[in-house]
Amino acid sequence: MVILGIDTAIRCTGYGLVEFREGGIVNVLDCGIIKNRKDLPHSECLRRLSGGIREIAGRFKPDSAAIEGAFVSKNIKTAMILSYARGAVMAVLAEANIPIYAYSPKKAKLAVCGSGNSTKMQVALMLASLFSLKTEEIPLDSTDALALAVCHGQIVGNTNFLYKLPVRL
Repeated sequence: MVILGIDTAIRCTGYGLVEFREGGIVNVLDCGIIKNRKDLPHSECLRRLSGGIREIAGRFKPDSAAIEGAFVSKNIKTAMILSYARGAVMAVLAEANIPIYAYSPKKAKLAVCGSGNSTKMQVALMLASLFSLKTEEIPLDSTDALALAVCHGQIVGNTNFLYKLPVRL
């Protein structure tokens, strides 16, 4: 089972692909970022973000996707811009018939580190340790995306936890 984790943002979206195989074997297939310059209009950022996710989904054919749950912000403008990015990603995944599940950042970090309050660097160090990677091979903006993929894989792969599977978006 291949899971695509995505940590959406308008300027720098992190992604991570994790493969779960029989016997508890888990491998990181790829991780990285889709970066947009600050001078690009939002419409161009969304086009580039959609294209990047479309390319990743086409190359790896994930069985499902895990994204961060809805973002709550005191700044409505920030929340709206993040929602645009999230919607662009969800539309591409829906077009590809990839089921989408949402998890809170705390739940994803808890799944990897044992603490929902872990920093991106702590998540990167734990991921590097778990998957025999070098921390410099994991862009910090993709750590949460990898954690989301691992979190979803742990829940789907453990029949005792299937009742905890979030509602499919």
